[in-house]
Amino acid sequence: MKSGFVSIIGRPNSGKSTLLNRLVGEKVSIVTNKPQTTRHVVKGIVTAAEGQIVFIDTPGVHKPLHRMNEQMMKSVRDSINDADIVALIVDCSEPFGRGDEFTLELVKGAKTKKFLLLNKIDLISKKNVLPIIDRYSKLASFDEVIPISARSGDNVDTFVAEIMKHLPEGPMFYPAEQISDQQERSIAGEMIREKVILLTEEELPYSTAVVIDRFEEEPNLYRLYATIFVERESQKGIVIGRGGEKLKEIGTSARKDLEAFLGRKIFLELHVKVKKGWRDDNDVLRTLGLHQ
Repeated sequence: MKSGFVSIIGRPNSGKSTLLNRLVGEKVSIVTNKPQTTRHVVKGIVTAAEGQIVFIDTPGVHKPLHRMNEQMMKSVRDSINDADIVALIVDCSEPFGRGDEFTLELVKGAKTKKFLLLNKIDLISKKNVLPIIDRYSKLASFDEVIPISARSGDNVDTFVAEIMKHLPEGPMFYPAEQISDQQERSIAGEMIREKVILLTEEELPYSTAVVIDRFEEEPNLYRLYATIFVERESQKGIVIGRGGEKLKEIGTSARKDLEAFLGRKIFLELHVKVKKGWRDDNDVLRTLGLHQ
């Protein structure tokens, strides 16, 4: 048996969470088109006859402006140091910029094997892939360079096969049927936050958080009571909407995803609270699992 940890590192919206969900075959990490959607380190577990790979989805590499963001970047650096393989994922449909330089410098310092994943190859012509490979190869040394599409699945199997070749021998870290280290409570909170991001205004993704207050299990039913935190009264109005319509829409959409994931009926009750400066509040960050 082979086994090991693979950290997926990249800029916001490079496709890390989409890739993780593709790898494990289930939605274990939320996905939106907004930067900094991923706040926690999420492990996705792939078990095959040859061994077990624990993929680590990390927050997008960015410049931290709040204590929350500092903790997110610390988790990125820790995951690089703890991995057997670091996989740098790049959105090759976007031009190379300073953010890519910064992310590349982080990965270059890793004292382990390094993969380069050129994601979103379905969005560019094949003739444009080689110049991107050439640029990155001149800036850093990679053990493998693999063009992929996390969305369509192109070459994802090749990526997994190459990972297996490079992993050390070792025992499985998780049961063969397990696909994530996330508890149902954590996944539920993230699924609700995903709907808040998708269904509200541009400014809200950074200033909202979701806490599961109660998670009760009954025969054929889960009862979830959750609080959506915002930073200003005006944001509370956006989340609730006129006559409560927006909050109802968020709850309905989240409940459908939760029922599909948990495999049973969901009763979901949502409340919205204003907590000024929560992104710099250690107590709130600790509740969210973001304080280290």
